[in-house]
Amino acid sequence: MANVSLVIDGVKVEVPQGTTVLEAAKKAGIYVPTLCYDPDLKPYGGCRLCIVEIEKMRGLPVACCTEATSGMVVHTETPAVNQSRRTVMELIMANHKGDCLTCAKNQNCELQKVARYLGIEEGHFGRLRPRTRILPIDDSNPAYVRDMNKCILCGRCWRACHEVTGIDAIEMLNRGDASTVGGLGNLPILLSRCETCGECVARCPTGALVFRESRVVTREVKTTCPYCAVGCQVYLGIRSGEIVSVRGDKEGPANSGHLCVKGRFGVAGFVHHKDRLKKPLIKRNGKFEEASWDEALNLVVLKLKTYKPDEMAVISSAKTTNEDNYVMQKFARVVLSTNNVDHCARLCHAPTVAGLATTFGSGAMTNNFDDFSNAKCILALGTNAPEAHPVLAMKVRQCVRAGAKLIVANPMEVDFVRDADLWIRHKVGTDVALLMGMCRIIYDEGLHDKEFIRERCENFEAFREALKNYPLDWVARITGVDADLIVKAARMYATNSPATILYAMGITQHTHGTDNVMAVADTAMLTGNIGKPGSGVNPLRGQNNVQGACDMGALPNVYTGYQQVADPKAREKFEVAWGVKLNPTPGKTLTEIMPLAHEGKIKAMYLMGENPSLSDADSKHVREAMETLEFFVVQDIFLTETGQYANVVLPATTFAEKDGTFTNTERRVQRVRKAIEPVGESRPDWMITCEIARRLGAKGFDFQGPADIMTEISSLTPSYGGINYKRLEDGSLQWPCPSEDHPGTCILHSEVFARPDGRGRFVPLEYRPSAETPDAEYPLLLTTNRSLFHFHTGTMTRKVKSLNILRKEELVAINPADAAELGVSDGEMVRVISRRGSVTTKVMLTETSPRGTVAMTFHFAESPTNELTNPAFDPVAKIPEYKVSAVRVARAAPASSKEAMISALHRASADSVFRAEVARDAAAALKEYGLNDDERTAVASGDVEKIEPLTGRLDERLRTWFTARLAQAKR
Repeated sequence: MANVSLVIDGVKVEVPQGTTVLEAAKKAGIYVPTLCYDPDLKPYGGCRLCIVEIEKMRGLPVACCTEATSGMVVHTETPAVNQSRRTVMELIMANHKGDCLTCAKNQNCELQKVARYLGIEEGHFGRLRPRTRILPIDDSNPAYVRDMNKCILCGRCWRACHEVTGIDAIEMLNRGDASTVGGLGNLPILLSRCETCGECVARCPTGALVFRESRVVTREVKTTCPYCAVGCQVYLGIRSGEIVSVRGDKEGPANSGHLCVKGRFGVAGFVHHKDRLKKPLIKRNGKFEEASWDEALNLVVLKLKTYKPDEMAVISSAKTTNEDNYVMQKFARVVLSTNNVDHCARLCHAPTVAGLATTFGSGAMTNNFDDFSNAKCILALGTNAPEAHPVLAMKVRQCVRAGAKLIVANPMEVDFVRDADLWIRHKVGTDVALLMGMCRIIYDEGLHDKEFIRERCENFEAFREALKNYPLDWVARITGVDADLIVKAARMYATNSPATILYAMGITQHTHGTDNVMAVADTAMLTGNIGKPGSGVNPLRGQNNVQGACDMGALPNVYTGYQQVADPKAREKFEVAWGVKLNPTPGKTLTEIMPLAHEGKIKAMYLMGENPSLSDADSKHVREAMETLEFFVVQDIFLTETGQYANVVLPATTFAEKDGTFTNTERRVQRVRKAIEPVGESRPDWMITCEIARRLGAKGFDFQGPADIMTEISSLTPSYGGINYKRLEDGSLQWPCPSEDHPGTCILHSEVFARPDGRGRFVPLEYRPSAETPDAEYPLLLTTNRSLFHFHTGTMTRKVKSLNILRKEELVAINPADAAELGVSDGEMVRVISRRGSVTTKVMLTETSPRGTVAMTFHFAESPTNELTNPAFDPVAKIPEYKVSAVRVARAAPASSKEAMISALHRASADSVFRAEVARDAAAALKEYGLNDDERTAVASGDVEKIEPLTGRLDERLRTWFTARLAQAKR
């Protein structure tokens, strides 16, 4: 792009063509006041403060909307400019209510800054008629407060909601003096579409939008968000040794400064929660007692010495760092001599590793987030990114609004449907039929990329033959999708190249999950949409370090970098490096380990940072397996539901208290940096595991820190060969990065595939129905999903007050037509029953669930959804079929007063104050305890003084709960 040269206040400036005068001035270091400008938003010109004089141009144009041209001469401070700016500021400030000294934005307010620059004082605008209208403060949102009396109508908030997030929760309402910013009907913000991402608050130049909990920080530490696999870069604000703020890093390659509700508001609450484990625990006579580190570690060592390799298993974690996972899998193989090591990737993306390794030779995302902007078509298949990967969803919406086509293939009406050109609502579990049917149409109409297939792929003839089994009428009948819609989708994907495919656990969590992934790969290869910008197959990992934990070899069949345990050459390489003889037999997967524990064949388990008590399918059976273990060590930051079954619990640090790296879903390795000192006596996971190894007499665990561990990882892992902490200080690196002079790889398979012969392999596929389908006894299909406001089993997010308010309990999503047949209403308590168990939860009527399908999350221990899910697993990847379980829904039997009371308390267990809604539920149930109407009214009102004397009339369990909650309410 050509450059243009102009003069601003006598300074010659050269900028790329298309640059605005305001941006040119900023580049030259010349201050031009503005309140509506934001570099992430389109020029608006609303505040009129950035006016300038330009020679040979009439009037006073706004610099943010005026393009710089060659030869332009600009003056930013002239009498006319300054007078006009002061007049504008007088009008703004006359309508701005508030006392600066008491405002949360004081000393950090852009309005103050501009006023000081222009020399505005009280006398300048005191002559103007002040605003008399006082608007109510909206404090409905638990994370931030809106005071529209301080709003200057700059538009940055609603423009960010539209242009950055694509949510459109707020907009400019009314006209003239009645103008304000709000949602539909100008109702409280909590009742709008707001997702509480905080993008509006972060951009507000005044005190109109302020975070509830934020203090001036003494220092900031750059690190990586601990939630989903987008890998957002954040700055943790620290004061007095605590995290007091979180902001996005504008230079973050994955997020460009944007954050979701969990990343912005869900960190400090769990890191500093009172229930953090601070000392080791040993269970004696059925109860946990605090112990010293020496006592706890000596017991672990003593017990582990008594078991044979095949009697032990190690469960690693996608929530912890690469270094933690590397040490853990090395511990299993070197110290315990077992390959029985696995982690939760088995439950989410094991089919990705297996399926893409078969077709492409590498089980990872092929492109990166920024590259999506090059796509002309995006096929979002089995993903609810707006809930599970919100910042990525922002990027996709931006691409769509820039002109890309969006095809959504999902049985649920996910939020992406609002933005879609086509929505395919196929039956759950029919993905292979849908994709192969689309491939049949693409081939029959000659829309496939013949040259790409001929030059870069193999086994196409067998694949083409298999397409004969997918005639359009049959595919339409199996999927439940209109034939014309399938044809439109096939044509749209094939004719808008480059096209990219995004998928998530809606594809993988099936007994045919590996087939689903290979069908995705087949579709991309058929159209040549692989190995080039804007194309690719892009699995969206669920947790922050699923990709990294797999890369580190926390799997039963591979060492780091997917080097096979059964390969003699690979095994010899690690034997030389580690100085031991390694077990040549691949170990058991997580979904095999638990049944073996139930049978008494796995007798001892060492688990780090996972919570299978809630996350594993048929979780009641899993809990029985953990009860059967002879010795169980759990290493975590809280005493989780799983930790309750342990013999020894070891307190670990959070991401904020240690150094390390995470690898996000786009293969991007990023630093995790220690921001605060560990809570209590907690220690980093790698340090704990290394100490156990040393006490067991093992060599090679004397690491001085995570940087040393990464050095060893790099020496053994070709794809990480050029990655070290020194390089990561300068920014992230995407693997493969084989050497220190390699820049990393943005796009995989650009010239050859990672398979031995360099060619992609087509896989002919046969449609197989799900293992369990609805029948007369269990007529509904249960599928699982996630909430925007919680993460995995809630270990972290359920400790955060604001997130618990935004989503406080489990809900079963039921189509209104199904609910009418069942005779249940919105908000009613029901039992959801499968062949494996029964869970009580509350009904949410919604057409987002198709008829015949109900949906639940698995974040809430009070309603353990995975007691219902089917443990039948994919024969290749061994992943359970979470997405398809046959259930029935029944109205909950009338509970006794005591049971109703317990239910009310459970629903409030994560709240930090006595909530009025729960108080009403509790009051209704307290009749059994002899409380009269006046006393129960006191409970319902939450009157602390009147409630306290009543606790003596309750049984011990209720008394304990009430006493704790009343104490919190008083504080």
